[in-house]
Amino acid sequence: METSSENHRDHAAALEAELATARAERATALAELAVAKAKEADDQAIILRQKVYIEKLQRELRGQKSERTARLIAQMELMLEDAEATATEDELAAEMAVAAAAAIAVTGFTRKRPVKKPFPEHLPRERVVVPGPVACSCCGGERLRKLGEDITETMESVPRSWKVIQTVREKFTCRDCEKISQAPAPFHVIPRGWAGPSLLAMMLCDKFGQHIPLNRQIERFALEGVPISLSTAADAIGACCQVLDPLVRRIESHTFASERIHGDDTTVPVLALGKTVTGRIWSYVKDDAPFGGTAPPSAMFYYSRNRAGEHPQAHLANYRGILQADAYTGYGQLYLPDRSPGPIHEAACWAHARRPFFAQADLEASARRKAQGKSAAVISPVALNMVQRIDALFDIERQINGRTADERMAIRQQLSKPLIGDMEIWIREHRARLPRDNDLAKAFDYMLNRWESFTRFLDDGRICLSNNCAERSLRGVALGRKAWLFAGSDRGGQRAAAMYSLIVTAKMNRIDPQAWLADVLARIADHPASRIDELLPWNWRKTATSPLRQAA
Repeated sequence: METSSENHRDHAAALEAELATARAERATALAELAVAKAKEADDQAIILRQKVYIEKLQRELRGQKSERTARLIAQMELMLEDAEATATEDELAAEMAVAAAAAIAVTGFTRKRPVKKPFPEHLPRERVVVPGPVACSCCGGERLRKLGEDITETMESVPRSWKVIQTVREKFTCRDCEKISQAPAPFHVIPRGWAGPSLLAMMLCDKFGQHIPLNRQIERFALEGVPISLSTAADAIGACCQVLDPLVRRIESHTFASERIHGDDTTVPVLALGKTVTGRIWSYVKDDAPFGGTAPPSAMFYYSRNRAGEHPQAHLANYRGILQADAYTGYGQLYLPDRSPGPIHEAACWAHARRPFFAQADLEASARRKAQGKSAAVISPVALNMVQRIDALFDIERQINGRTADERMAIRQQLSKPLIGDMEIWIREHRARLPRDNDLAKAFDYMLNRWESFTRFLDDGRICLSNNCAERSLRGVALGRKAWLFAGSDRGGQRAAAMYSLIVTAKMNRIDPQAWLADVLARIADHPASRIDELLPWNWRKTATSPLRQAA
């Protein structure tokens, strides 16, 4: 019996040893797997980081205003964000797995992160001193002398604070005539002055710049302990729009004083009786930087209930010059030679012309479909050839961006004009072989019917090759549609257009819209009407006591 019991104990001990070995091997395998996953995730993050860096460098070389490249970089940065988060998560998981297998020799993994940029110098520093030792950890002696200090910096965000400013106006009475004297009440942008200029600027920029509707703003205010009714906040928005209207009118005058403007429009849903209707937001942009102009850029927005041609005709009633836009028929009356006060010359957009050809020659889309197991899209060799011809023109434009109009015209005559001549012959030859309903035929007809407008850039260095400038100005409206769903009324659409004019113009001049609006709302009451131009974004940067520095 004793022998049998000993055999059982030996067998149990052997099983325990085997189980411990199996657990150790499993821990080792899990640790090695976690390390391998961490390395793979880190490699993916490094690859994406380098791709983003390369695309940004190429964008600097090719020009800052490539809309497609900007979207590509934004998408890659979103992928990089996920890759970096995944790599860090896998690194921590690997550390835990290696710690669990500490008794076994498993090499850990630590990511090589990019060098951290120093924190901005203008941020205030708050010193939190950790008390030092009062006795030596070795001998216990108390005769310690400070040798130096190690500082670890951590950036922190302080929740925004609210305060109530009490403006006190003291009253005095005259002992001789008993008349009461008091300083006049200060001006307030809104009736009864319940909100200061900084709060108003924040509400305006959040609503029209960051596309956060008022109802969501006041929900956040309430969570922070500051309940504000929706009607009160809306009343403040309306008052601010009325006060800022003179600046909108000055931006309008400045924009249409340009020799060449970009025009475009986009849809905006508007709440109507029991339904929503499709309104339009129109944008007209002045940007002389491509041909070396020194005039500051600006953008003017308008709202309309529909897309009737009478709206752009009213917007441009007093304008004469060059209009760079798409082939919208509503612009047709503007191009009449006997138009008063003068002709408007049409400049067509080569980016619009390129899109239908690119859709039939999209190699990347075809490759994606093939990778997904779908049938690859048919790539038209004619469309691909046309895309390459148009891209050759854009390559020339990138080289002359920012030069004077005369220099641009001279280089275009030398390099672009021969390409245009060959392109026209090539287009007409291939168009003759295509039936009327063919998609390529429609794309060719779009260009041939407006060939004079497409080739006008050869003889005028002020004209750009594309209308992307106006399309970029409307990007915020397209983003906002997903946030606020629809405008509440026609008046709401008009207010939005006015505020877009102010905010987009400030951004184009590299001005913080919120800081600018806060300063303007604080000063506009007693600012002379004859000097209203001093408050415009491009002048404000030079004359204001910069709130940007104060905020820093």
